[in-house]
Amino acid sequence: MLHHELLEQARGFSGAIIALRRAIHAEPELGLHTPKTRDKVRAALAHLPLIWREGPSTTGLVATLKGRAGPGRRVLLRGDMDALPMNEETGLDFASTIPGAMHACGHDTHTAMLAGAAEVLCARADQLAGEVQFMFQPGEEGFHGARFMLDDGLIDPLPDAAFALHVMPNSPHGLVAGRAGALLASADQFDVVVEGRGGHASMPHDALDPVPVACEIVTALQTAVTRRFPVSDPVVATVAKIEAGTAHNVIADRVAMRGTLRTLSPANRARLREVLEQIASHVAAAHGMTASVTITPGFPVTVCDARAVDLGERVVREIAGAKGFHRLDHPIMGAEDFSYVLERVPGAMFFLGVAHEGVDWRSCCSIHSTRMIVDESVLPLGAAVLAGCAERFLAEGFSG
Repeated sequence: MLHHELLEQARGFSGAIIALRRAIHAEPELGLHTPKTRDKVRAALAHLPLIWREGPSTTGLVATLKGRAGPGRRVLLRGDMDALPMNEETGLDFASTIPGAMHACGHDTHTAMLAGAAEVLCARADQLAGEVQFMFQPGEEGFHGARFMLDDGLIDPLPDAAFALHVMPNSPHGLVAGRAGALLASADQFDVVVEGRGGHASMPHDALDPVPVACEIVTALQTAVTRRFPVSDPVVATVAKIEAGTAHNVIADRVAMRGTLRTLSPANRARLREVLEQIASHVAAAHGMTASVTITPGFPVTVCDARAVDLGERVVREIAGAKGFHRLDHPIMGAEDFSYVLERVPGAMFFLGVAHEGVDWRSCCSIHSTRMIVDESVLPLGAAVLAGCAERFLAEGFSG
């Protein structure tokens, strides 16, 4: 049985966890190549008996710990490493020193907690039968880093289970949350270009004005969301950018629109794409114009295995108490590229509340905010939860 010993061990590494987090936070890196972050991780864990693998497509790392109690199951723990292209406004002593880059999604904490879990599990290696893979992954923010690492064979052979944590700065202090089934949505980018015929703004009858047609497409798309898809399997279609024209008295030749499509099932993902193409082309045709639609595929739906969620809940309740875990009633329409791992391996992602204790967590800045703040005292709990999920799965599988 797990008990507070695991959390106390993680707290024993709190200084190292926080130091690594702050070092990464101060020098954020974007995309698939995060060499400074990689080197910080390698240096922080260089004293541990880990076997390291790297691939050609990213600066991602997979470190493997072989338990000394013999062969057995294989489990993967994942933390992402990349930042977001935005300026930091937290005022922290260790704030980003890189203009236009900030760890506003908490990936610095994810990496630090994963390193903490590695410390804990290496200290307990004599009790472990099997292997733990620690996946330090760049390129989560839209760059498909997990998919590249899988394609590079860094997680070959595949593990028997996989777990990950994601911090939530506007969630109660220390609360771990999750759900079986769809946890996060798929996310595709769309671009629509409506082609008209420009002219003088005072004589629209001599032109084909694409602007009102673009507006009609937006309205029709929102109508389709509420009238062609059931609320029990929801979709989101957001037009986030509309661009046209050069002057106040000129009718533009074309309008370019960009947005996102979010769904919770593969069937609706395919259908929503078809609906968008149908609406854009037919609305444009009704006005004597044409519309082209380009879909840039993003992450698939993040689906958590019910057995893995049950395991995570048991671990959290043993480590943090009966009130430490919360079952989410509904999915969240954000997206995650850990979904690529969960497409191939049964597992789960959980959310960890990192609002400061005693504050109104509802008023805290969320992820992707330039002012996002994390209570670092929660990070050892995250490391303990990751380590606990791995240790429990190696010992019992999903049968506990």
